[in-house]
Amino acid sequence: MAARPKPRRVRSRVYGPVPSRRLGFSLGVDIVPFKTCSYNCVYCQLGPSRKTRVRRGAFVPVAEVVSQVREPLNKKGPIDSITFSGSGEPTLHSGLGRMIREIKTFTDIPVTVLTNASLLSRRSVRRALLAADRVVPSLDAASPDVFRAVNRPHPSLRLERVLRGLADFRREYKGLLWLEVMLVKGLNDSPAHLAALKKAVARIRPDKVQLNTAVRPPAEKWVKPLSARALERICRRLGPGCEVVAAFRGRAPKRAGPEDMERVQSLIGRRPVTADDIERSLGLHRKIVEVILTRLLGDGSVRRARHGGKEFFETAAPLSRRRKNTSKEG
Repeated sequence: MAARPKPRRVRSRVYGPVPSRRLGFSLGVDIVPFKTCSYNCVYCQLGPSRKTRVRRGAFVPVAEVVSQVREPLNKKGPIDSITFSGSGEPTLHSGLGRMIREIKTFTDIPVTVLTNASLLSRRSVRRALLAADRVVPSLDAASPDVFRAVNRPHPSLRLERVLRGLADFRREYKGLLWLEVMLVKGLNDSPAHLAALKKAVARIRPDKVQLNTAVRPPAEKWVKPLSARALERICRRLGPGCEVVAAFRGRAPKRAGPEDMERVQSLIGRRPVTADDIERSLGLHRKIVEVILTRLLGDGSVRRARHGGKEFFETAAPLSRRRKNTSKEG
């Protein structure tokens, strides 16, 4: 008698809610395999990409994702945004549009998509995003050489097509469009590049421009953040509608339980976090967070990393193992 096949283990594609400097308490939705992206940005908090891609795919069933999003909505606790982001480029999932539309049939919580904007030149991708309440594309470069230096894109991608896609999407999209600019000291913060960036922003006409910098451990150790003063100076230069991304100030409800160790590991596995991030995101008492981190550091599953004068905690698993454990989105 043949042995029964083992049931497929369903990995959760939903995490949080986590504190977001822009979105409040954000319920993350992670729909592509780890580091599946069209860019290999020097500042990426998830580390370098081994290979970039621009071909879309159905990495995980749409129904599975939608079901997992529905579950936490029935629990107590604030959720200010359902956010497609995670550990890769969400527009690479061919079912993204259907996911957004189905989620909006059972909740009024705004749906946000964070995207690197690389595929907006494709009509199918722009159409998929039309149902979202808020789209936050990134634009870190306004010249081809800076584009290659900062974003290290897939060989097929050209900056002019990205800019055209952003402008086309703005004309078609009725929701909120927040353009994020990630600045790296000495790489895309020169006066000449900022002047070109200002022209690109005027072409795209976003509802707002949000300046960010590399505050988490980056893919390349030589990447340095800009100071708060430098960001404010650049913000004034880019004009009205520009803001520096503020630190998150919300409060999470306190709760603790036997699953706390797993929840902390899951959060750290998504991105490097500080103890403050863990405390606010999971609503755990600081003492509980410290005990859990001590255990995780002791068994070698988590390690410390310093960046920008802050202590972060990140997974100690090698990249190959992380890729295996997080396949489909990231």
